[in-house]
Amino acid sequence: MGVEGCTKCIKYMLFVFNFIFWLAGGVILGVALWLRHDPQTSNLMMLQIGEKQPPTTFYVGIYILIAVGAVMMFVGFLGCYGAIQESQCLLGTFFACLVILFACEVAAGIWGFVNKDQIAKDVNLFYNEAFSHYTNPLASEVDKNKAKSVLKIFHETLDCCGTNALTNIFATFTTDDLCPESSRLANIGKDCHTKINELFSGKLYLIGIAAIVVAVIMIFEMILSMVLCCGIRNSSVY
Repeated sequence: MGVEGCTKCIKYMLFVFNFIFWLAGGVILGVALWLRHDPQTSNLMMLQIGEKQPPTTFYVGIYILIAVGAVMMFVGFLGCYGAIQESQCLLGTFFACLVILFACEVAAGIWGFVNKDQIAKDVNLFYNEAFSHYTNPLASEVDKNKAKSVLKIFHETLDCCGTNALTNIFATFTTDDLCPESSRLANIGKDCHTKINELFSGKLYLIGIAAIVVAVIMIFEMILSMVLCCGIRNSSVY
């Protein structure tokens, strides 16, 4: 016997929320795959400056996004199908997956908050290595070209130039195409260390807000799935 009344309304609410959840997972997966295969990003991830490897956070961040997007799509589909089919087994599996996802989100949030300074430090060190290779007259031409590619990606992405105020002025006036051409004079004073630190500290609250919104949606879906399971059980009894 199918569910009735308010429980039926909950069934369709759960379906709609999970469809949105599934779409969000698809968007995250698509963006992550694009970042992984985008020429600029993939080149940055593969470049080695001397003996210095790119920060592992490049790899970890993108692959975490791929995993999160794929899992969200799977869980969203499971919730949609379980709600439409009124299957207690599928809804129970969906509830368990949401609990695991919620726990992983909390753990990832704590890890990111604790390690944000270390991540910024690793990225700064990698930038320093690239800058020193590019400005070192004894460096090989191959290393200089690799370093220049890395520096241009940093400069164009963060709209900055140099490791501090002095190197910023040096790089701005002594190199033709290392700093962004559209705002060459405006970049004076915008050193990349400051910009990198701002990226990982100043934007943290936005990531936190997004994580809280997702957590609230997951809790709401957990409640809906529990209520729907109870409604299905009661309907089958009568």
